[in-house]
Amino acid sequence: MEFKDYYAILGIEPSAGEAEIKTAYRRLARKYHPDVSKEKGAEERFKAVNEAYEALRDPAKRKAYDQLRAGGYRPGDQVRPPPGGFGNGRGPGGQPDFDFEEIFAGGGAGGGFSDFFENLFGRGRGGGSGPVRPGGAPPQDTRARLAVPLRAVFAGENVRITINGRTLDVRVPKGIKPGQAIRLARQGQGGRDLLLEVEYAADPQFEVDGLNVIYTLPVAPWEAALGASVSVPTLGGPVQLKVPADSESGRKLRLRGRGLPDGRDGAGDQIVELEILAPRARSESQRKAYATMRDAFGSDWQRE
Repeated sequence: MEFKDYYAILGIEPSAGEAEIKTAYRRLARKYHPDVSKEKGAEERFKAVNEAYEALRDPAKRKAYDQLRAGGYRPGDQVRPPPGGFGNGRGPGGQPDFDFEEIFAGGGAGGGFSDFFENLFGRGRGGGSGPVRPGGAPPQDTRARLAVPLRAVFAGENVRITINGRTLDVRVPKGIKPGQAIRLARQGQGGRDLLLEVEYAADPQFEVDGLNVIYTLPVAPWEAALGASVSVPTLGGPVQLKVPADSESGRKLRLRGRGLPDGRDGAGDQIVELEILAPRARSESQRKAYATMRDAFGSDWQRE
């Protein structure tokens, strides 16, 4: 299998902290998202960015990856797994890292991972062992974790997974919560039931806070100063949002009912946090416009 430098893919140093990893991921995922980007090869870049983030955002996965990377591998080098592979719930150091197999729903932020990722982290290894009962008796269910895209949770959709060489369509109940499980009768090993414990897949646009989803909206200085009506993505599709005049970076606006459903008739909200970005001047007229702003505001504007 071919070694992948996940730090290089995200454009960060190996010493990067969690916040820096998340910021790099969100910036690149937004840039190469298939629904947005027109760049050649954007879909492959998007998949690579998602894979890198899945490897580095989890401390156990990152530790396992760093142990392998310390061997001096470079991108493109061939890595030969040790006997038995890196997976089966163990990282390169041989210490238990994961209890269940992890399955990523096709079409979600974590779908389409490489052989390198699968070998290193143990995806697709026979359904996972699950917890062992007292006395060593095997569990009655085959257990696995299912990373579900937020849009599937929002709408209650089918997602496609591959496990044990089989492709299954799984109905995701609308508003299902992390830690809850989906049971598939007789789809596990040996005709046992397959119990899928749900977690939310990382999303390139949204973060989750309970039932609320958080979205960071880039706005131009004149939009923040003068006010504007801008299109904002939500889990249910784009909506128009009015940015009030005299807004500052960090201001939070609320889209009621645009968050995750509660499983009944209610839903959380979408919190839109404004981030003022100054676009790069790409022409003489744009540079003159910035000069006009400089002259108008002078040097006594407040730096915060």
